[in-house]
Order: sequence, then C-alpha cells, then structure tokens
Amino acid sequence: MAIVKSNLLRDLSKNYPNFLKKDLEKFTNIILNEIKNSLKRGERVELRGFGVFSTKIQKARISRNP
Repeated sequence: MAIVKSNLLRDLSKNYPNFLKKDLEKFTNIILNEIKNSLKRGERVELRGFGVFSTKIQKARISRNP
C-alpha cells in the first residue's frame, strides 16, 4: 500500500476543514522529516495503529544478473 503525499494532504483537508492547506502541508512536512531523521540516526519509529519503521543493515553480497 502506497500513500502519496498529495492524497494524504487532500484527505487531511477533508477531515479537518478548519485548517488551511498550507498549514497542513507544513505539519506533514515536519512529521515526515522527523521520521526520516530518526531513521537516519538508527532509531525505531512506531506509529500506533499504522505501523513500525526501522532500518536494517545487510551484509554486502555478490550477485549475478542471469
């Protein structure tokens, strides 16, 4: 399931008509940047009722393109 940022903003503006679209966009940018920065630091991000984000380091491997 993929969520496009423009669709997310559209849904938020429908659910919260009292907020301006530019304020909702700033809010979502702040949240997404905080999630991104936490993942860069190697921390685990949990959004209750949505999911958990974490990073995993994999060892390098040699592969071939058949």
